[in-house]
Amino acid sequence: MSDRNLVVAAPGRLEIVDEPVAEGPFRVRTLFSGISAGTELSFVKGTNPALHSSFDPALGLFGGPPASAYPVTRLGYMEVGRVEQSRTPAVAEGSVVAMTYGHRSGWTGDPLRDRVVPLPDDLDPVLGIYVAHMGPICANGLLHAAADLHGPAVRGLGDGVAGRRVAVTGAGVVGLLTALFARAHGAASVVVVDPTPARREVAEALGLETLDPSSGEDPAVTLKTAWRHTADDRGADVVFQCRGQSSALHLALRLLRPQGTVIDLAFYQGGADDVRLGDEFHHNGLGIRCAQIGRVPRGLAPTWDRERLSAATIDLLRQYGEPIRKHLITAVVPFEEGPALLDDLAERRRHELQAVLSF
Repeated sequence: MSDRNLVVAAPGRLEIVDEPVAEGPFRVRTLFSGISAGTELSFVKGTNPALHSSFDPALGLFGGPPASAYPVTRLGYMEVGRVEQSRTPAVAEGSVVAMTYGHRSGWTGDPLRDRVVPLPDDLDPVLGIYVAHMGPICANGLLHAAADLHGPAVRGLGDGVAGRRVAVTGAGVVGLLTALFARAHGAASVVVVDPTPARREVAEALGLETLDPSSGEDPAVTLKTAWRHTADDRGADVVFQCRGQSSALHLALRLLRPQGTVIDLAFYQGGADDVRLGDEFHHNGLGIRCAQIGRVPRGLAPTWDRERLSAATIDLLRQYGEPIRKHLITAVVPFEEGPALLDDLAERRRHELQAVLSF
C-alpha cells in the first residue's frame, strides 16, 4: 500500500512518486488540495529564500548554509480529506477534516503532531482548503491590526477594522480573503488595489470596491481625496499589504493616513529597491507590522491561537462560501495533472487565482 506524493525533484522538475504508508493513529484519504501560487512556485522556480540560506529559529536570523534543498517532498498546505480509519478518540472516523500535509493522496496522522480541523457538515468540502492555514493567515492579519490599536486588550478580530477605512493592496487569494474578513468585521469601507483586470473583476464579483494603480490615476491621490479625516489627515486607517512585490509595499505606505500602519502579509523573495523609506514612511510617521502566521501578536497567546483563527475562517466561509466557490476558486484539476499545472503556472503559461487538485 502506498500514497502518491507530488514533489519538486529539482528546480523546474515536478514528479508524482509512490511512498509507503506508515502506521499511525489515523488515516486520511485526500479529497482536495489547494495550490499556493506564491510559496509553492518559489520552490518550483528556485527562488524561495530557504533554498539559499538556513534560518536559525533561536536567533531569528537567516545566514547559514541551507540543508539539502531538493527534493521538496512536502509541497502544499491546504488539504481536505476524509478520515478512513482512526484508532484515537481525538479524530472521528468518517469525518471530513482540514490539514496541512502536502499534495498527496493520503496521510497517516497523529493528533499530537498534526493540526486536524473538523469541517462542519454544512460547508462545501472544497472550501475547507482555506480552514487549516490560508484563512488563519488572513485572520491573523486582522488580529495584528487589532493589536496595533489595543495591544493585549483585543477582544475580537473587528477591533482593528470596525468603523475604519481599509485598503488592501493585492487581489490574490490572501488579499481577497483579508478584504472579506475586514468587511465581515465591520470596516466602514474596503478598497482593493490591484493592477490585474481579471483579479479586480473577481474582487468586484465578491462585492468589493477596487482601484487600478496602472490606470494613470494615482490611487493614493484618489483615496486621500475621498477619505478625509481632517484637512491634513487623509487616507486609509489601515492597509493590508498582500502582494509580494516591493512596489506594492511602497504603494501601501502611500495610501495611509499619517501615523497609520501597514499590516504586511506578503512574501517577498527578492530585494526592496522600490520601498523609498525617505518618502511617506518618514514624513507621515508610518508603521509596518509583519503578520505572518508563525505567531500571533505579543501578549495575545494562548487566548488567540490557530484553532481560534480557523474557527473564524469557518465563520467567514459560511457567510461568503457561495461567491468564494464561484469566483475565487478558478480551476479544479485532477491530481495526476498536478505536475503539468504547476509547471504551467511557474512558467506563466497559465494563470489561475486559486487552483485546486482533486483526488
